[in-house]
Amino acid sequence: MVATICQLSFCVMARSAPVNCMKPVSEVMALKGAMSARVQKRRRSRAVSISIILLFPWRCPCSNPLMTEWRENEKRPVENPDAASTGSAARTAAATLVDAVLSRGRALDEAFEAEAARGLLRDLPGRDRAFARAIATVTLRRLGQIDFILGQFLEKPLHKRSGLTRDLLRTATAEMLFLGVKPHAAVASAVDAAAADEAARHFKGLVNAVLRKVARQGAEVLASMGAEGLALNTPRWLRESWQAAYGESAALAIAEAHLKEPPLDLSLKPGLDAHEWAGRLGATLLPTGSLRLHQAARVEALDGFEEGAWWVQDAAAALPARLLGDVEGREVLDLCAAPGGKTAELAAAGAHVTAVDRSAKRLERLSQNLARLKLSAEVVVSDVLAFEPGRTWDFILLDAPCSATGTVRRHPDVALLKRPTDRDKLVRLQGELLKKAAGLLNPGGTLIYCTCSLEPEEGIRQIEAFLVASPAFSRRPVMAPELGGCGELVSAEGDLRTLPGHWPEQGGLDGFFAARLVKS
Repeated sequence: MVATICQLSFCVMARSAPVNCMKPVSEVMALKGAMSARVQKRRRSRAVSISIILLFPWRCPCSNPLMTEWRENEKRPVENPDAASTGSAARTAAATLVDAVLSRGRALDEAFEAEAARGLLRDLPGRDRAFARAIATVTLRRLGQIDFILGQFLEKPLHKRSGLTRDLLRTATAEMLFLGVKPHAAVASAVDAAAADEAARHFKGLVNAVLRKVARQGAEVLASMGAEGLALNTPRWLRESWQAAYGESAALAIAEAHLKEPPLDLSLKPGLDAHEWAGRLGATLLPTGSLRLHQAARVEALDGFEEGAWWVQDAAAALPARLLGDVEGREVLDLCAAPGGKTAELAAAGAHVTAVDRSAKRLERLSQNLARLKLSAEVVVSDVLAFEPGRTWDFILLDAPCSATGTVRRHPDVALLKRPTDRDKLVRLQGELLKKAAGLLNPGGTLIYCTCSLEPEEGIRQIEAFLVASPAFSRRPVMAPELGGCGELVSAEGDLRTLPGHWPEQGGLDGFFAARLVKS
């Protein structure tokens, strides 16, 4: 019989101090009821002691071009998976990336760049780097489900000095259940990787035994979890926030959208024929005007890259700048401008843009992108709060720093690295930036405030608080025709509000909020 379905092991598999609290007992108890009934029914004949093992601490940090070399496709097995990587080196790199996120609190992009520069990824071929990145991404995307599945086959917590063991188990499980890699290839490579790790080598027998069980029974356990299992992939505080803000159905749609590799969206220069370019690129023309590519492709190899016909920008991210209206020949202030998608959009529309950001490195990338696009803008390296230009503007776009929870489908580590306290600090900063932007706006001018966050505190509540404190400002509602007729992207209050669950048949959207404010 299934004896201990809620045996909690809070320190299991942790070889370093947790960076934040574990998932609360109450959450596991709430989730285990629905799932455990199905697990017991399917496995009643086997005497198994099941532990819901929490393998990692829940701590709170456009499309990566390397992912286009080896992208997740959950509906199709990997072609010749034995050749998909040189073997254990890519698996070790993937496990190291996962460990960097979960044990050390590093963003996945940051960890990948560090390993590519001087670590395990440095000497790997490009395809193997991309394979390691794909494994790590899917592991983080499906982490809650993976940890639950592994919990069925681990009778006791791993030793705290087990090296990469826990993350090799996770990444190999991701390969077999979500990436279509043949079990013998995933298991053998994980065992080899464990043998090569000074601490994990003592656990290679366990790695082999557990992963063989996953290969035989993991799909069955996954199926038994049903829709409730999706909740395990999202930290409780985020899930409850989304349920309260958007309802149970929309929150579930967000969770489902986060499991899928997002498509690549392009913003086309004004004046170019969108239908013609959609045909040239094999893209879909979205109602809002963006071009969407569903097939993997190297950005630099796409038609029009060298000539600067387009730039990479999620369809949702392309919408806030449009809310300024016709800016041809007008001066526009773009605050927190880097990496520059909205700057390019405004410059391409004929505006004279002043782009301000505190990061010189990110502004350098912005300038490089503008050069490729044959566009120009005045670039200013400055903290926005310290920016004193001695003048004001009629049009201002403030893309405020935020928790970035609207980009989890692209960056699954965001959900695992952010905490409510991070959000609260950002809310205070956003309020200061909004006040600063308001002081730089001329009477009669238009201010767009936007974030790539799903959190109401960083969106509608921020605007409501600002309007109460700033009687000279009022909201100018967004209209559906401004968004290609897509009224579902407009909130009841008249703000832009996109969700990852929007347009599921077309590949979804990043989560974005934007409000249009005018100064009397």
